[in-house]
Amino acid sequence: MEAKLSHDSSLTEPLILDEKQNGLAPKLEEVESNFDYSNTANVSFFKTCFNGLNALSGVGILSVPYALSLGGWLSLILIFVIAIAAFYSGLLMQRCMDVDSDIRTYPDIGNRAFGYNGRLLVSVFMYVELYLVATGFLILEGDNLSYLFPNTGIEIAGIRIEGKQIFVIIVALVILPSVWLDSLSLLSYISASGVLASIIILGSILWTGEFDGIGFHQEGTLINWSGIPTAVSLYAFCYCAHPVFPTLYTSMKNKRQFSNVLVVCFILCTLSYASMAVFGYLMFGSNVQSQITLNLPT
Repeated sequence: MEAKLSHDSSLTEPLILDEKQNGLAPKLEEVESNFDYSNTANVSFFKTCFNGLNALSGVGILSVPYALSLGGWLSLILIFVIAIAAFYSGLLMQRCMDVDSDIRTYPDIGNRAFGYNGRLLVSVFMYVELYLVATGFLILEGDNLSYLFPNTGIEIAGIRIEGKQIFVIIVALVILPSVWLDSLSLLSYISASGVLASIIILGSILWTGEFDGIGFHQEGTLINWSGIPTAVSLYAFCYCAHPVFPTLYTSMKNKRQFSNVLVVCFILCTLSYASMAVFGYLMFGSNVQSQITLNLPT
């Protein structure tokens, strides 16, 4: 890969640029011109926000009350620490792509930093993470749908499939067509539905606590040191969208606005995660399950 970095691509440039700051403007214009040949670099600010929110605000929202119950009230500080670290690293990824128009993916950053071995290492970890996250989503869907519709099953060629397994298969078949979409502008509408689903989940929890006789009366514990490692891992799971950030960046019509996209996405998602954790813990205390939806009355 031919180096296109200039020696004055300074570390003194602010990470969040506005339209009046010119430090990286020439490099950004070069990056944008290199994507003019593609029809994919036409996604607006708001559509990118929806894609980013959907990537960040996933099913981790179901597990944050459980994480808080494991670590205690003080562990809530960790979700803000992790959010700040993830946000900062997202800005650094943007900076890498701003100063080198050859960088278009996460493995490209690894290659730029550490050569072929860096690309290989980043690729392996990235694809393993994406595979495990997708697998986790299917398992969570199977758990929740089998809880809502118990004793569901079908028989195919003499083989009986029921319970969680049938719902995992159904969900996989339903979401499979979405992987064939190559337009992030079109995908933003699906992302908007995902964001709406997260809002509905949070609203449902609040409604259940307020009007279904559960209330918000559990006190909980201040700190539980033995549960901190698990709590940290569950909080970190909520911010595992970094592999898609380069794709969101390269798809934008105005790449100068990507840092603002990160600000919007991280603030809104962190507020929703923290709200779900607090209200869920106040509702069920130490009895909250690994997915709060499993605590809800049917």
